[in-house]
Order: sequence, then C-alpha cells, then structure tokens
Amino acid sequence: MSTVASRLRAVRSTLPEGVELVAVSKFHPVEQLREAYDAGQRIFGESRVQELLPKIEAMPPDTRWHFIGHLQRNKARMIVGRVDLIESVDSTELLHLIDRLAAERGTVQRVLLEAHVAAEEAKTGFDPAELRAFFARGGYRDLQATHICGIMGMATNTDDAARIDADFAALAALLRDCREAAPDGDLRGFDTLSMGMSDDYPAAIARGATLVRVGTAIFGPRH
Repeated sequence: MSTVASRLRAVRSTLPEGVELVAVSKFHPVEQLREAYDAGQRIFGESRVQELLPKIEAMPPDTRWHFIGHLQRNKARMIVGRVDLIESVDSTELLHLIDRLAAERGTVQRVLLEAHVAAEEAKTGFDPAELRAFFARGGYRDLQATHICGIMGMATNTDDAARIDADFAALAALLRDCREAAPDGDLRGFDTLSMGMSDDYPAAIARGATLVRVGTAIFGPRH
C-alpha cells in the first residue's frame, strides 16, 4: 500500500461516525491526489483558484471539491457552480456575490460562513457577534441560490491545548447560537461545523466538528 493510502487509512480510523474528511491537497501534485482517490477518498480541499481549476480537470468527475482559502471576489466567478462547497465565505459582500453568480448559472452553491475566533489578527472571517446578528435579522432570507450549510473556523496557532479547545468550543457555541437566533427557527441543513486540521482535529471532533480538514497527516509535507 502506498504511503498516501496508508496515511489516509490511519486518519480515517480515528474519525467517528458522522465526521467527514476533507483531504487538504493544496500544494500537492495530482499524482498524490489520485493515490488518495484510489484509496476511496472523494472530498479534497484547495485554497488557491489557480491551483484548483487544473486539478478539477485532471481528477475523476465524481471528486468533490471544497474551496477552503480566502476567496477574492474577482475570482469567485471561476469556481461558483464548480465546487461542492465554498467553506471560506468571510463577508456578506462575498456571500451576495456568490448568490448572484449561482443564480445566473441556474445552480445552488453550498457555502460555509467563516468565523474568526483565533487570537491571530491575520485570520480572516466574520466576527462572531456579526454572524449572530446576521441570523437574528434573517439575513439568509435574501439569498436566492445559496445554501448556508454551517460554519467554518480555525483555532489559534499555538501549542496551548487549552486555548485550542476554547476556540473550538467557541465555534461550536456559535453554530448553536446562530440556529437559535434565527427568528423562524427553520435553518434546514445548517448543521456543518468545519474545524480541525492535522495537528488538532481530534480536539475539534471532541467539540462537535462534523468536517475536518487534514492535509499533512495524509500527504506529508507540502511541495
């Protein structure tokens, strides 16, 4: 068995039922993606549009793509309708742009709203209070061709396990708060919590992650 396949199997063996795996394939060659695909992996995560597009063409058509990086508005047109999930929607402006593009193409684009709970200023995403207010006022009702499936976030880049756990707990609480804040109580399919990477995904699962984004533990160091 190849190294990629054996690493993938090892990661999968740690995932409880109900937790999906995104194999973060950014900066890794298509050959390694094919090894993971041949071992049964179908969901792959990319963070750069210019790297994602040729990989879409090179991989089998049943591959499911998640865009997980910062999406510039001038590049949204290139991926709306071509990826299964955009995990990194970090502003209402981007959300409404995606909605307009999806409507033009006669499709429904699935997205996650990225929340910023980490200590680093460099992290992108909505302030948690901003997201709570968005759901409280029913902002999702304005969308015509976009399905908000849940929330994505990252923990602080630190060795402090308590801080990491607190960040994941905050993201889980935010998902619950947004559901409860929705005035009609009818957020169907708003149940995805994407958090946790190679170094911390077990802690994320313990706090309720339903989607984990694992790259290095599967593919090794980035190229």
